Amino acid sequence: MSKMFRLFSIVMIAVLLVGLGACQTAPTPTAAPPAPAVQPPAATSVPAAVQPAATATTAPAQPAATAAPQTGGTKKVFKVWHYEAADSAMGISWDGVLKDFQAAHPDVDVQFELKTFDQIQQTAQMILNSPDAPDVLEINKGNATAGLYAKQGLLTDITDIAALKGWDKLLPSSIQTTCRYDVNGIMGSGKLYGITDYGEFVMVYYNKDMFAKYNLKVPTSYDELTAVADAFVKAGVTPFALGGLDKWPVTQNFYELALYKANRDFIDKYELFKGDVDFHGPEFTYAAQELANQVKKGYYSANATGTSYNDANAAFVNGTFPMDLTGSWMFGSFLTSITKFQWGLFVMPGKTLNTGSGGNLWVVPSGAPNKDLAYEFMDMTLQKKAQTTMANKGGIPVNADLSQVTDEHIRELNQAFSTIVANDGLAFYPDWPAPGYMDVLGGNLQDLIGGKATPTAFLDAIAGPWKEYKATLP
Repeated sequence: MSKMFRLFSIVMIAVLLVGLGACQTAPTPTAAPPAPAVQPPAATSVPAAVQPAATATTAPAQPAATAAPQTGGTKKVFKVWHYEAADSAMGISWDGVLKDFQAAHPDVDVQFELKTFDQIQQTAQMILNSPDAPDVLEINKGNATAGLYAKQGLLTDITDIAALKGWDKLLPSSIQTTCRYDVNGIMGSGKLYGITDYGEFVMVYYNKDMFAKYNLKVPTSYDELTAVADAFVKAGVTPFALGGLDKWPVTQNFYELALYKANRDFIDKYELFKGDVDFHGPEFTYAAQELANQVKKGYYSANATGTSYNDANAAFVNGTFPMDLTGSWMFGSFLTSITKFQWGLFVMPGKTLNTGSGGNLWVVPSGAPNKDLAYEFMDMTLQKKAQTTMANKGGIPVNADLSQVTDEHIRELNQAFSTIVANDGLAFYPDWPAPGYMDVLGGNLQDLIGGKATPTAFLDAIAGPWKEYKATLP
C-alpha cells in the first residue's frame, strides 16, 4: 500500500508542476482581446456619427464589436460651410439659424465649418465633386463660378423646391438673376441652382464733417459730384480713397461711370451675352475717358496704384479722404470703426443702374446626403427672425422687418438698396462675364490709371478676351 501511495503522490505532483508551467507560459488575455470593452476600435476616438464609414470597415474584422452598442452610431450628420466673418451681419444671422436648426433637430449632429472666400473659390470644383462635400455651402455667384458648377452638374437643381417653399416669389427677379443658369452656365435664365438671403451694392461713403467744413452738400447729379470733387481738390484735399494695388476695387469705379451711359439692353449684352458689345461704344468709352480725366484732375492720390484696398479704407476711416466708393460689404466695419467724424452714404447720383446684385449663393451639392435638411436650413435663413437680425447688424436682407431697425445708418443703407431693386437697377459686376476676366479688366485698369495705357488701348485690351469667350458659347 505504501508503494502505491508513494506512486500516486508522485503522479499528482507531476500533474501540478505541468499545470503551473502552463500558467506561466500562456499569453495574457489583454494582449489581443476580441471584444471592444477591452480594446475599442480606433473609430471610437471620434463619435461614430462623424465617421460612420469607420464602423463599416472595422466590423468584419471584429464581429464581436458589432454586438456592442455605440452611442450616436445612427446619428445623422449635417454639414454647413460658409465664408462670412463671425462678426459680420451674415455671420451673426446664420449663427443664430444654426443654433435654432440644432434645437429643432436634436437627433442630428450639425457640423459647421468657417472657410475663407479664397478657399471656396479655389477648391469649389473639387469639393463639390467629392463625397465629403457639405450638405449646403456658400459659393460666389456669376458665370465664372456658380454658372460653371451648374453646367458641370455639380449643383442640385432647386427650381421645384423654390416654388414649393415660395422662394421664387420672395426673391425679386433682379435678385434671382444670379441664382438661375442656363445649360451653358450663363446667368439670368434657366433653372434655379441657388438662393441668396441678402443683397449688396456699390455706393459712396462720405465724411459729413469734411463736407460741412467746406460748405458742400450731397450731390444729386454727376455734375454736382464733380463740382464737389473739384472743390476738395482746390482746397488741397484728395476727394476719393482708392486702393489701386488690388485689381478689383478700381473695376467698380470704372463700371459706375459706364452705367451713366448704359441701359438694361447693354447690361444684358455684356453680362448675359444676349448680343454683341461694342467696347468702343458710348458706355465703355465714356467710362475709360472719364476715369482717366478724374486721375488727371487729382481725384485720387498720386500713389493710388500702390495703395491696397484695406489701406485705402483705413485712410477714409482716419479722416484722410472725404469720400470712398466701395461696397455695402464695408458697411458693418465702418459702422463700428468710424469714430472720429459723422458719416453717411449716397449712390452715385444721376443714374438708374448701379453696380450690385443679390449676395453669394447657398447651394446644395449634387451628391449631398441630406438635401431635405439643406432646404430646411436655407429656408430658415430667409425667415423674418434671421433676416431682421441681419438688418440690425448692418446687412441688407431680402425679407426683414425693417420696422424693428432703429439705427439711422442701417435704415439709410436698406432704403437705398430697396430703391435700386424697385427700379430694376442692379447691373451686377464688371468682372462677371467670363472666367478670369477680373485679371483682364483689373490689370488693364491699373495701366490706365497709372498712365501706361490710353483709353483706346485699354478698351482694345479688354475687348479681346470677352469676345473670345463669347465665341465659345453655342
